[in-house]
Amino acid sequence: MISTAIRLARVGSVSELVAAALLGLGFPCLMLAALIPNPWFFAAAAVVTYVADQFLHRRNSYLLNRLGKVRAGLPMRFLVRQLLLILLLARMDMAQDQIFYATVACFLLLFGISAPHGALATLIRLRRTMPISTRNVDLTPLRIPDSPPRWLLNRSAEKMQHLDIPAMAGILAAVAAGEDAIGYVGMAVTLGLAVLYTLALVPFLRRSRIVPKAPVVLKALGTWLGEYQPTTMLYFSGSKESAYQVNMWLDTMARIEGRPLIVLREQNLMAQLNPTAVPVVCVPGGVHMMQMDLSSVRVALYPANVGKNIHVLRMATMKHVFVGHGDSDKIASINPFSKAYDEVWTAGRAGRDRYALADIGVRDEDIVEVGRPQLAPIETWTGKPRNPVPTVLYAPTWEGWDDKPGNTSLILAGENIVRRLLNAEPPVRVLYKPHPFTGTRSAKAKAAHLRIKSMVEKAAVERAVDPRWQAKAAELRAEQAAARAELVRIEAELAEMSGPARPGSDDAEVSRDALADPVCEAETAALRDAWNAAYWRTFGWWEHRVIVGNEPRLYDCFNEADGMVSDISSVVSDFIASGKPYAVADSAGLGAEEFRRQNTAVRAAVILSNSAEETDELLAAIFDAGADTLAAARRELKEYLLGPDEPSSIERFSAAVRDLAERAEARNQRLEQQQADPDAAVAKSLAPDVPAAG
Repeated sequence: MISTAIRLARVGSVSELVAAALLGLGFPCLMLAALIPNPWFFAAAAVVTYVADQFLHRRNSYLLNRLGKVRAGLPMRFLVRQLLLILLLARMDMAQDQIFYATVACFLLLFGISAPHGALATLIRLRRTMPISTRNVDLTPLRIPDSPPRWLLNRSAEKMQHLDIPAMAGILAAVAAGEDAIGYVGMAVTLGLAVLYTLALVPFLRRSRIVPKAPVVLKALGTWLGEYQPTTMLYFSGSKESAYQVNMWLDTMARIEGRPLIVLREQNLMAQLNPTAVPVVCVPGGVHMMQMDLSSVRVALYPANVGKNIHVLRMATMKHVFVGHGDSDKIASINPFSKAYDEVWTAGRAGRDRYALADIGVRDEDIVEVGRPQLAPIETWTGKPRNPVPTVLYAPTWEGWDDKPGNTSLILAGENIVRRLLNAEPPVRVLYKPHPFTGTRSAKAKAAHLRIKSMVEKAAVERAVDPRWQAKAAELRAEQAAARAELVRIEAELAEMSGPARPGSDDAEVSRDALADPVCEAETAALRDAWNAAYWRTFGWWEHRVIVGNEPRLYDCFNEADGMVSDISSVVSDFIASGKPYAVADSAGLGAEEFRRQNTAVRAAVILSNSAEETDELLAAIFDAGADTLAAARRELKEYLLGPDEPSSIERFSAAVRDLAERAEARNQRLEQQQADPDAAVAKSLAPDVPAAG
């Protein structure tokens, strides 16, 4: 019932639901207190509404957005509370008293001061906004000034509205004590603070405190591009939830030859981007994007098929390559849009065959097998579980853009899969890591996810008090406490190293200061590895766990697991690199034979029906290598899907970049020659072919 209420109210937790309920009940109580009238009841209700409102703002609750949609936004809530205070005074026969008129005048003046305050705050933000955001790009020539202090602009409208608290408190105290002077003092404090807050914004409108105008910034970017001369570009557009699709390519971009550049199109992606030494430029505007001088770029790589790709696909001086964000049998891996690129790079032979079978117009000669450079961190299975209790990872994909049952196992099979794993004997540990998009489109998928999450968490609590694990838990208690302390320390260090140089810096200042530091990058990588090692020590190797968010990374979960259950997605193809047993859910009910025929990645998998009764076959392979009848098939499938181990994937990928860049350069030189002497070019094209002698 509570989970249903949370879903309907669009709040993120029980505490948000309680705050929302208090806010909703507080205002009727304010009206009742004003009508009775009862100043003490009114004061108590006012405190509740203030506290609940503040809590929801600090939690960035989506409920506040919904309140704004129904004309119950922040200014309206404060105005209603102020009007109800005036009603309280009137009901207490104070309508003819001087303090009544002073109260009305105070709130009117506060409302009047709020207008220029809001205008100044908005103007400062606009004048501090650049047409681009960057990382590892030298913007020194722009002389970007420090941003205003965080306290000045962060939630400025909310802070301005809350300045009515001294007046509200003073007036209520005056009513209770019968001393009007207390109310006048409160009103004076409110108006004085409002005026000071507004005046504090004025200095930041000076020319020396704002960033250069867009043409100047874009010219500086053009100058930097001319000096840096990028040769290979990773281009990405998407929501903040899809940031993993670009993050998976950061290490590869840092390792390829030449001068790499990453171009993003959405500002909210910058905060989700993992640390990298590769120059990054975010250009939200389409016109600005098309005006960028990318004439030195010879190869453009695209991890996703999105509409904004057209802004770069129009540039003929470079070759365009679809590299995707995973290799799987999903429809996305054979998107007809792929015909727009000069080449499509796949991990192995399976990708080439997939396009041939789909017959969507991608020519075989335009497909290059480059492996998956991202899979280097995945450890190869030794043939036996890492711990006395084996670990099984359940990593279902999301529901997709339609309601086809084969998209995800969550809705039809997820609970059965998890229930069988949790009840398995001998026991296994379950790690549940859902796709970051889970539940974003389908309410059924979100509900299934929440039920599975609850199942795993409940089983974890039950296992914590299971006598079988008590002795080991006591033995590891000190080690786990030390690991948790180490996590806190590492997270603090990472936050300090990855955060802005000055707390509260806006994006312009961050762009100015975020320059590549090889030493810092190496330290950050080492800390992230240390964080991952410490994370797995914070709980027992028999304890179930729900894993959401970016950390620990998916490949870290691969290394911790002894087997996996998943759906048709790139997760399966990547997991095959480990050589470990895996199972894939046939949620559409095709049957094992047809399911294998349609999906290459499941040829060496245990196929699960929606009842998940075949789970025992997977568990048998994990516990006993002798029962693992699909081991040889997995080795064969690994090479088919991901390519050979030698040469390494990064070597093949770099060679593909180098070859395509050379062809792009040859094409550009040929075109320059034709433009320099068009008559010769026309004559050459019209000249008859002369057969070779002999």
